[in-house]
Amino acid sequence: MIQRLNTLFVIVLLCASCSSNNNNPDTTPVTDNQNTISAIEFIDEFVIPVQDINGVPVGGLSGIDYHEGKWYLICDTSVPPIRYYEADIAYTKDGFGNVAINTMIEIKDASGISLETGIVDPEAIRFDTASGTIFYTSEGSIVNNIDPALIEISTNGNQIRNFTLPDNFKANATDDTKGPRHNGVLEGLSPSHDNNGYWVSFELPLIEDGPEPTTVDTPSPVRITFFNKTTGTAERQFAYELDPVAREATLGTTFEVNGLVEILAYDENKFLALERSFASGYLDGGNNVKIYKVDATNATNTLSTETLTNNSVVKAEKTLLFDFETIRGQLTNNTVDNLEGITFGPKLADGSRTIVVVSDNNFNSFLPQLNQLIAFKIIP
Repeated sequence: MIQRLNTLFVIVLLCASCSSNNNNPDTTPVTDNQNTISAIEFIDEFVIPVQDINGVPVGGLSGIDYHEGKWYLICDTSVPPIRYYEADIAYTKDGFGNVAINTMIEIKDASGISLETGIVDPEAIRFDTASGTIFYTSEGSIVNNIDPALIEISTNGNQIRNFTLPDNFKANATDDTKGPRHNGVLEGLSPSHDNNGYWVSFELPLIEDGPEPTTVDTPSPVRITFFNKTTGTAERQFAYELDPVAREATLGTTFEVNGLVEILAYDENKFLALERSFASGYLDGGNNVKIYKVDATNATNTLSTETLTNNSVVKAEKTLLFDFETIRGQLTNNTVDNLEGITFGPKLADGSRTIVVVSDNNFNSFLPQLNQLIAFKIIP
């Protein structure tokens, strides 16, 4: 994650605490099509307390998914054990009840051997409803010429396959004129609405596509790409324009960034996009986070487009759905933290669908941070 590596002033994710109630009627799995979203309403925040499993700290929660009563969270670490967690998370329209991270599963190679340091840098996770397997993205390490990846694993953590990436996704540390930016690669992951494949999203533009966002509005598009599950190859891609950085760094610091940190398909060619801006030096964490509705129906297929600076490229349309500034005062320490993961959750007792967002606490590497869960009710 960019913040983790670039500043001592990362003050990231908030949380609140809970426990689990498997008899809660609000935990009925969603069964209808999730294709109408006009607004979302804040339900509650929960901060996951400091804890460990078998002496290994729980943290770095950069991705989250939900399926039939079980929650999956991936740990953003390149140091063994590379891992994801299974959890019980329960809430009602009135707030969180129980939150329990029960199980840690080590991610290994195809032979069941532990991964070495630096081989992967996990960012997003999805449970595949058809195969019962897990898909996750890795940013790799561009400066060390380790490619990003889209990987399928079994629920016991063993690798099943590694998808074939387009050439311009691959690490290119020797050429500063093109290729992915370090820690700005495959941050987002979503199953397609028809479940025939997966969409993956870059956090930052490829070097040849435009500059990193600044506080001045710049043309900074990122690529969102569809991979067919059967063939394992990319078939479609579109461009998504990033916002400028929301505010300038302060207190003598200089680090500023804005990126696309997660996507979630809710209809054909329609997505929720979690976009996070960060500026160093702020006691409130320095994060400004928004959720956009994205419509790629009329967007150009850019899979074969060498650079997105081409004026003929039609980008996806984006519409603001929710600004976390509207609930800052209701969150722990008035902090909007390092939010990185988003998923549809279970329905509430009245049948309303829900969304849950999670933050990555960077293992408190720089300043005290929080593993924050935030739940929303969907207004159709």
